[in-house]
Amino acid sequence: MSSLHVTAATGTLFSPTSIFDPAGTPSHSIFGLSMLILGVTFAIFLIVGGLLLYALLRYRVHPGDSEREPPQIYGSTQIELSWTVIPILIVVMLFLTTTRVILGTESIPKPKQALDVTVIGHQFWWEYRYPGLGVATANELHIPVSDPSQPTPAYLTMSSADVAHSFWVPRLAGKMDVIPNRVNVMWMDPKEPGLYLGQCAQYCGTQHAKMLLRVYADSPADFAKWVEQQKQPAVTSFPGNAAATEGQRVFLHSACINCHAVAGTVANGRFGPDLTHLASRETLASGPIPNNAENLRKWIEDPNAMKPGSLMPAMHLNDHELDVITAYLTQLH
Repeated sequence: MSSLHVTAATGTLFSPTSIFDPAGTPSHSIFGLSMLILGVTFAIFLIVGGLLLYALLRYRVHPGDSEREPPQIYGSTQIELSWTVIPILIVVMLFLTTTRVILGTESIPKPKQALDVTVIGHQFWWEYRYPGLGVATANELHIPVSDPSQPTPAYLTMSSADVAHSFWVPRLAGKMDVIPNRVNVMWMDPKEPGLYLGQCAQYCGTQHAKMLLRVYADSPADFAKWVEQQKQPAVTSFPGNAAATEGQRVFLHSACINCHAVAGTVANGRFGPDLTHLASRETLASGPIPNNAENLRKWIEDPNAMKPGSLMPAMHLNDHELDVITAYLTQLH
């Protein structure tokens, strides 16, 4: 996937994690604040740079000037007051403006039709649970597009299972820390369907840089289809696919079920991602690896070879076991 995209309206080239291409209400507020701060600091730069350039040109040495040191002026109450009071006023103004944006995004009443999602950060992946829908998934968050005439924002209730993480999808909202034993809440309301990328923004260990975020903003109809599909139990019968049938047996009789859950089977582990609909996800290992049979087999064989520091151990399976388990997992749509 390309790291850049072109906006349809303007043709401007942006990074998919740029705050300068907002696609939700909180991100629009942050963008406006960013442009204000950029404008103020640019004005300060021009004033200071202009005064410096003026001093260099106005008081430069000319041929014939005396080599004696020019008269020195010590102390100016007006100047000292100016460079003390003006910066204080600027800082106070920026502080109040920032506070207004923070309070404005946090104090908006939660609509009745808002979607609730529980987000749990793990080393090094994301767990998503939809308590009102009975759906659990991992690493790829699906939320509906929010119509301004009938807002349906997604409210994310976040905590961590281990160390401090941080949830940041720049085009949709600001950064929110995900901390053990503490619940933080943020919301996002994408206006257009599409894939929005982000990343854990708090160093959380060796694979922090590959703890990616993928938020899919679906149309209401597509989101309803996705929810319906996610509610289904895992496929347990594979007519004509002997490899998948054997792979299911090997999987359910291995240590895999101690960490992973597959709805409709005896696998009910909670330490690792829910695998009920693994094959429906586009990526593995929280974003950096495309989800296909070849990569899945390599991942099962030795996760640390693909993502050093992963807490999933190598299961030391033989080639046949790897083949049949891969055949099984690729059927879990």
